[in-house]
Amino acid sequence: QVQLVESGGGLVQPGGSLRLSCAASGSRFSIYTMAWYRQAPGNQRELVADISNKEITNYADSAKGRFTISRDNAKNTFYLQMNNLKPEDTAVYYCMMRARPWGTVASTEYWGQGTQVTVSS
Repeated sequence: QVQLVESGGGLVQPGGSLRLSCAASGSRFSIYTMAWYRQAPGNQRELVADISNKEITNYADSAKGRFTISRDNAKNTFYLQMNNLKPEDTAVYYCMMRARPWGTVASTEYWGQGTQVTVSS
């Protein structure tokens, strides 16, 4: 089994910054895609950013120029640096990792527990 543990959420003023972390642990696995999603009250969960195992990144239009996704393969950890935060960024942020545990043939999506980000003055 693979577990994801998120950290780094909190309350920040508009224009501020936060860095979310997502650490993977458990069985040995091969990682494919790492991603951050968010869900605001009353809204569907949406993709914020993802990064492939070839370091190719993809961002939602709302995140471009302000958020940066990165990964540290040695630590099995990935990050979301969020700058110039806006009230509309308020949501629960979830990390997701698509990985294949060693000894299996198929990849699986694993999800973190979610961390609250609130942008408010």
